[in-house]
Amino acid sequence: MTIRAYCLSDEGAVIALWHACGLVVPHNNPKRDIERKLRVNPEWFLVGELHGEIIASCMAGYEGHRGWINYLAVHPEHQRHGFAREIMQHAESLLRAAGCPKINLQVRSTNAAVIAFYERLGFVQDNVLSLGKRLEHDAPIA
Repeated sequence: MTIRAYCLSDEGAVIALWHACGLVVPHNNPKRDIERKLRVNPEWFLVGELHGEIIASCMAGYEGHRGWINYLAVHPEHQRHGFAREIMQHAESLLRAAGCPKINLQVRSTNAAVIAFYERLGFVQDNVLSLGKRLEHDAPIA
């Protein structure tokens, strides 16, 4: 797999990937999420290509205190081949180079397989409660 920065022509393939992985939910508009990411460290929006096809994605972010991972995805047909680990290692190296001391991420509590994946990468559950407040309410996606 070749890992590179996202480019505008990737939008359709990335959104299709996210749908295939079950990452798109009614209260998140993937096009708007992409637009937002492209305003802040767009070079940290990674895609993984295999034979010219986008099969993986990962958005990394860092605000000076904690790093964040969003939209880590590997197409279901390509899972369990080490691609998620590979793109995560790439994102982690970007965050380390920026001086990031810790990476945070959120996983739906019902997604046991993904939680187990992150645990294998060395992530542990922090004794915190994740709170959120929507500042914008994206329209549901059809």
